[in-house]
Amino acid sequence: MGRWAYTSRMALTPSTMLPLGTPLPAFRLPDPSGRIVSSDDFAGAPALLVMILCNHCPYVKHVADGIARFAREYAPKGLAMVAINANDAAKYPDDAPAKMAEEAKRRGYEFPYLYDESQAVAKAFRAACTPEFYLFDREGRLAYRGRFDGSTPGNSVPVTGAELRAAADAVLAGRPASGEQRPSVGCNVKWRPGNEPDSF
Repeated sequence: MGRWAYTSRMALTPSTMLPLGTPLPAFRLPDPSGRIVSSDDFAGAPALLVMILCNHCPYVKHVADGIARFAREYAPKGLAMVAINANDAAKYPDDAPAKMAEEAKRRGYEFPYLYDESQAVAKAFRAACTPEFYLFDREGRLAYRGRFDGSTPGNSVPVTGAELRAAADAVLAGRPASGEQRPSVGCNVKWRPGNEPDSF
């Protein structure tokens, strides 16, 4: 069975599209080694990209190598980046911290990949799906949220990161990102039983 036949049966979840201008939610989370990374660590960065990722979602897998390329290109330009996985690792063991370390090494992620075990940070970002992308400006205000680009598994659109690249270029240059922003779609965040958000 082809990849598209598999993913087309999955219920797609779109981004909630957190309002532009929202202040950066504070976070303090461990990476798989236990090293703590905090939102305060990025104070003074010209821009910060927060990504909600996981290991097992086919929509993340589809763009993961593109994300790694994007990070290698934009880190030297001053863009700070961090990824957060909030999935319930008890029910989805492929998303456990040890597997996160393997995934980061395999993909060549050069940014912190953090585990939100309590899922409180994902809730603060109103995260709904994987992958999701949140770009904050120098003042810590949300300038872009939505998708990496128009590519999804099976639609034959190349993975370029064009929409996120355009937003990052604008914010790093001190300009507003385009107001035309499209939600990301993917697998829903795997909330722990009883921990599902009531609403966003």
